[in-house]
Amino acid sequence: MEEKRFNKITFALITWFAGCFGVDRFMRGQTTNGIIKLVTCGGMGVWSIIDLVTLIMKWNKYEGEEFVFDAEGNWTID
Repeated sequence: MEEKRFNKITFALITWFAGCFGVDRFMRGQTTNGIIKLVTCGGMGVWSIIDLVTLIMKWNKYEGEEFVFDAEGNWTID
């Protein structure tokens, strides 16, 4: 099972600035969700805000300097 790792700060900045275009979902490997988020402009902002809030809530759960996602793009803890 392949996991994806991203630096916390880099991923947070991409989610903040390009989240409405679905870039964060494409990075995680969730292509379908990324396309939907792109076409709907982040669910008219709602989906982008939810992703930002989720990122903030996960920040302290990750001890290291990276966020880890499983092969399906879901949050995991090492």
